[in-house]
Amino acid sequence: MSILEIVILLPLFAALAIWLGAPARATSVGSALINLLILLGLIFQFKSASSGKSGFAYESARVVLENPAISFGVAADGVALILALLTCLVLFAAVWQIATDKPSIYHIASLLIAGGALGAFLSTDVFFIYAFHELALIPTFLMIGLYGHGEDSHRKAVAWKTTVYLGVGSLILLAGLAWVVLEYSGGGKLTFDLNALRAQAASSPLPVEKQASIFFVLLLGFGTLVSLFPLHSWAAPAYATAPTPVAMLHAGVLKKFGLYGLIRIALPLLPEGAQVEWVQQALLFMLLGNILIMGFVTIAQRSLDQVLGNSSVMHMGYIFLGIAAANEIALQGAVILMFAHGVSIALLFALAGRLRNQLGTLELSKLGGLASHAPVFAVLFAFGAFASIGLPGLANFAGELLVFLGAFGSDGSPTMGRIQWTVIFALWGVVMSAVYMLRAYRSIFQGTANSGLFMNDPSFSQRVPLFLLAAALLIVGCCPWLLLDLLKSLSVVKVAAM
Repeated sequence: MSILEIVILLPLFAALAIWLGAPARATSVGSALINLLILLGLIFQFKSASSGKSGFAYESARVVLENPAISFGVAADGVALILALLTCLVLFAAVWQIATDKPSIYHIASLLIAGGALGAFLSTDVFFIYAFHELALIPTFLMIGLYGHGEDSHRKAVAWKTTVYLGVGSLILLAGLAWVVLEYSGGGKLTFDLNALRAQAASSPLPVEKQASIFFVLLLGFGTLVSLFPLHSWAAPAYATAPTPVAMLHAGVLKKFGLYGLIRIALPLLPEGAQVEWVQQALLFMLLGNILIMGFVTIAQRSLDQVLGNSSVMHMGYIFLGIAAANEIALQGAVILMFAHGVSIALLFALAGRLRNQLGTLELSKLGGLASHAPVFAVLFAFGAFASIGLPGLANFAGELLVFLGAFGSDGSPTMGRIQWTVIFALWGVVMSAVYMLRAYRSIFQGTANSGLFMNDPSFSQRVPLFLLAAALLIVGCCPWLLLDLLKSLSVVKVAAM
């Protein structure tokens, strides 16, 4: 069994062990820690392991079917390793945060979501990429409906809405992936191997207009899973209602699958279709909807969970901007921003969960003055909030800066084109982020505490995963080259930039 297969299967086997009676907390935290250490080791060895292999390392494949050609293939390049590291970081923090009085299903669901995400990020077969993502969605729906916050009718309504949106998005995505496989299988037997499909695309590209049509179908499918405007209305209620570990894992990790799919599948296979004018214009208008319209929506929110949920939708617009530009700098920035957003939003949802548990409310008007008796909590929240704003020195800043620089100079023209104007409008989103995040921070931690609202700082053991997430934001923010070095061999950049 290859090392990447172990990484994928370990959380799934841990979930099975808990279901069979193993101690839930010890099993989930232990398996998450082991996976995190394995990923760090793989990253340190990546440069030598990927030498002469077009940027991919740790490759392995097991044939499942001969015709159509389906194999459980795994491999990792810089993008996959960064997102796998994000998954392991957030999983470790999420399962550590689960209270001891919670049923074991919390641990099982968290492990299944993370295992599905790891499988999707590390697989090289389109069939398994899709299947692993669908595996991760099932516990998400169930946990929102059964253990989410709010009244029973509200939880079920949100769960059904999320199921319908993501189910329809998955069906559209399935149609797009099937179209790609049929077109690029070379006239022989069908193959789902992504490397074979990319080789066929390089040797015999499809007509531009057909590429554009397929790319747009994939954009709608992947975009729904990422909450691309106007296919976004499921996301904020789902995150606000979901149990804390599920919100951390879905908003922080699983939501990145759609972005990963566009970078890993759509851009390399359909590079010219992504640049067709009507496709570009549609994508630019939609991502501006994410940034500007959702920015105003977020400013209007008066509850922390709704602020965080809508903020997460808003920040997807910046990553879509990097994908729209499709050059090396912008795509590298998009990947770094995927990692940074995943860590920062997971940290903020973890802290919001602690607020809800101790105070019973997340209404901003009912909070205040908490920094005076929970200073560590206030500092940790500041890390997440200021990273979300894009403060220099934290990871989000590096990603956003690369996206803006890469997008603004994407066509090399001295005149202002549609992407340049989009960047100018998108920059106002940074101002909006500062408005709602600083207002939320002031409402929660400054001023005078309302009568009866008092909270304690987390104990030392409870601080460990929170400090880990905050440290990741600081380390990547100060040393973005740690991730950029992994992206030097980013093969999708070279294909997409053709």
